[in-house]
Amino acid sequence: MEHVVLGKTGLKVNKNGFGALPIQRISKEDAVVLLQKAFQNGINYFDTARAYSDSEEKMGAALHEVRDQIIISTKTAAQNGKDFWKDLEMSLEKLQTDYIDLYQFHNPSFCPKPGDGSGLYEAALEAKEQGKIRHIGITNHRIAVAKEAVLSGLYETLQFPFSYLASEEEVELVELCRQKEVGFIAMKGLAGGLIHNSASAYAFMCQPQFAHVEPIWGIQREWELDEFLSYQEQAPELNEALLAEIQKDKDQLAGEFCRGCGYCMPCPAGIEINNCARMSLMLRRAPQEAWLSEEWQEKMKKIENCLHCGNCMKKCPYGLNTPELLKRNYEDYKTFL
Repeated sequence: MEHVVLGKTGLKVNKNGFGALPIQRISKEDAVVLLQKAFQNGINYFDTARAYSDSEEKMGAALHEVRDQIIISTKTAAQNGKDFWKDLEMSLEKLQTDYIDLYQFHNPSFCPKPGDGSGLYEAALEAKEQGKIRHIGITNHRIAVAKEAVLSGLYETLQFPFSYLASEEEVELVELCRQKEVGFIAMKGLAGGLIHNSASAYAFMCQPQFAHVEPIWGIQREWELDEFLSYQEQAPELNEALLAEIQKDKDQLAGEFCRGCGYCMPCPAGIEINNCARMSLMLRRAPQEAWLSEEWQEKMKKIENCLHCGNCMKKCPYGLNTPELLKRNYEDYKTFL
């Protein structure tokens, strides 16, 4: 079973990290079963966030009795010190713990630093002094903010989207983290659902140059968990077949595409942007029937009501022209109908 040390934190985690965003979509009973099975099979790192509705509560219910045997990270999207403390206390209560191993700023539009006026970093330092958090990290989708955080020396970990669809600049960011001994936590290892072969994704992460990378897989079904657990016993090799599949995905997904992160939401026109803006890819990379249902036809039709307000473009961490992307996807969608 392969392990990763998260930079200077010294935290030793299973190469399979459990991303707990999806468990907010299943019942508490099912979530508890899933989380406990993950722990019983060697997974010791669990990542959640205050913003993931009841994910923390489910994690607390499942794992509080083995708290000393696991590593928990959660996140705050607070913009000031007051809200930071409110989030932290709520997370501690929901997780049924008196400390959090890794507390992360959740995708801020800037890099929190001492003296920046937000009071965020000062609050994190105080929480660390009080023993309520043990390490300070940051998550982001903006490469400029991520790079600034790594170079600042203020953060022990960075959580950033990373898969075999990563750009050269993103691969350089991963290497920078290794050089600076900043733990690198890879979210969206399956590119928001666009990568369908978990074996190829896992094999990519296990390459020697990514030995310091800790992928967290978003899991909500038992068969998904079983897939990743099977790789602990026998890691898939990056053979010719998997390399060919990776190259095919790279060819299909080259250029601008929506990762489905959802930071553009909510849309004032009610458009489900994070799915509608990548519908062309979903239709070609997943069974089409579900996406062509009456429900989805209605959702896609809402694109006609786009206000062109620009809010989605301002909030997109990847700088996409979202209204244009929605328009192209809608026109393509109608050809399938």
